[in-house]
Amino acid sequence: MGKPTGFLEIERHDRTYEPAKARLKTWKEFVRPLPQVELREQAARCMDCGIPFCHQGCPVNNQIPDFNNLVYRDQWKAALENLQSTNNFPEFTGRVCPAPCEASCTLNIDDNPVTIKTIECQIVDRGWEEGWIVPTPSLRGTGKRVAVAGSGPAGLACAQQLARAGHAPTVFEKSDRIGGLLRYGIPDFKMEKHLIDRRIRQMEAEGVIFRTNFEVGATVSVQRLLDDYDVLVMAGGAEAPRDLEVPGRELSGVHYAMEFLTQQNKRGAGDPETLAAPGGSTISAAGKHVVVIGGGDTGSDCIGTSNRQGAASVVQLEIMPRPPEREDKALTWPDWPLKLRTSSSQEEGAERDFAVATRRTIGKDGQVTALECVRLEWAQGDGGRLEMREVEGSEFELKADLVLLAMGFTGPRKPGLVEQSAADLDPRGNVAANVIDYRTSAANIFTCGDMRRGQSLVVWAIREGRQCARAVDEFLMGASKLPR
Repeated sequence: MGKPTGFLEIERHDRTYEPAKARLKTWKEFVRPLPQVELREQAARCMDCGIPFCHQGCPVNNQIPDFNNLVYRDQWKAALENLQSTNNFPEFTGRVCPAPCEASCTLNIDDNPVTIKTIECQIVDRGWEEGWIVPTPSLRGTGKRVAVAGSGPAGLACAQQLARAGHAPTVFEKSDRIGGLLRYGIPDFKMEKHLIDRRIRQMEAEGVIFRTNFEVGATVSVQRLLDDYDVLVMAGGAEAPRDLEVPGRELSGVHYAMEFLTQQNKRGAGDPETLAAPGGSTISAAGKHVVVIGGGDTGSDCIGTSNRQGAASVVQLEIMPRPPEREDKALTWPDWPLKLRTSSSQEEGAERDFAVATRRTIGKDGQVTALECVRLEWAQGDGGRLEMREVEGSEFELKADLVLLAMGFTGPRKPGLVEQSAADLDPRGNVAANVIDYRTSAANIFTCGDMRRGQSLVVWAIREGRQCARAVDEFLMGASKLPR
């Protein structure tokens, strides 16, 4: 334990943001790191619990009390080694993970958890600054070749672990750049993309081969890959978006969130508009009344992007009722609680409305101009489950020049990779595989990440990629020294 009385003497203090007016003028990250002296104090708040509940909240099994203790003792390089023993990409999770570990922290019982996410991010950022993070290639090769379809966090983690085990992984990505939704789903102001490029260079030096503009199931068949590689890992994510099935859906100005976010990330990467918006269909919020349907992280990303593009107004609609301001700790801790959360993007300017359903989109000359909405009430049905009912007489119209659908994803896209693999699907439409061996029903094909579990967090994708790599290593070699 770093400092036995630290949690009694030191108040929680986390990173701060640049002022909203300043950060809305740029696409750069706006989080202000803590000074190292102050970060050391925050690490001293860790209680090094006999049963560290933060471990149950962390999908990648970070040894949180250990690296907190090392930071408190100014042993930063050792803290980095500890952190990277469980997490391939702490610079990603330290920026975009919602930190379920902090929800599980014992100190969160009174709303003052250790600043675990901040400490994690600053450990790895210092590691890069000091030059401590270098390629760690395997000393010898196994002669086994593995194809990884998808370059999101699951595919990248799987490929890096396989390379370190001595195999020869090749990552196939259908887009023009590596990173999956890390690249084209998360806005630059939440995570700048040079962080991905830096890791790619490290992975290439470790023996990972990357192929962009190469869609498995289209550019090359699944069978051809199986002929050329010992194993295929399907890590293509859950990319089938949930649609808004209402009259008027076909109107111009109604778009999936990922179409909108991807275009902005391509602009940020320096692509000309013809490449950022294929076919000339430019999506911009500039000067428009924007309605975002969906209250999750993707909807929040749409708000921040719309405000930076110069939207006239932004309204976010959520079909679920407004959650409570505070959770009942006695009922929820150490699990992830349902409570009202306000993101940095929502703080920058957006009207939020809860328990609202969209009945239809209204348009003029083929362009959306408004949404017809109705308020909902949630009541317990005959089976005990909550059911939504429209509130009589609560209909209203909402002005809308741009409607962004951020209602989540229904699973992986079926055409191409999934269909050609002939792998069985689970009842939710994901590729079926367990978390012991990650093997599908098809010979020599494994799967991990959102393609297997459905839409989830970056930290869960990294966990599954690491565990899948171990399963593949055991399959190829009969045993594995890779951690799960």
